[in-house]
Amino acid sequence: MSCYCYIVECSDGTYYTGWTTDPERRVSQHNKGVGAKYTSTRRPVKLVYLESQPNRTEAMKRELAIKRMKRDQKGRLIETGKINSKQ
Repeated sequence: MSCYCYIVECSDGTYYTGWTTDPERRVSQHNKGVGAKYTSTRRPVKLVYLESQPNRTEAMKRELAIKRMKRDQKGRLIETGKINSKQ
């Protein structure tokens, strides 16, 4: 099963990072207000970064690493990685 780590940009300009097995479904959930408490009040969200991971464990580790980044580091990651990059 493919896993992905992703970043969405919220309507207020903030970033939310998560992991999923189905990025399209997950972004849809965020935009319906059932994805995460954080994004439910910051809709709509837009997928700005997607990174394939070999398994759930690695996706969760990468999610945590990205969440620990400062905003400018996330911005550089988004700019250099673009959607669908494999890191």
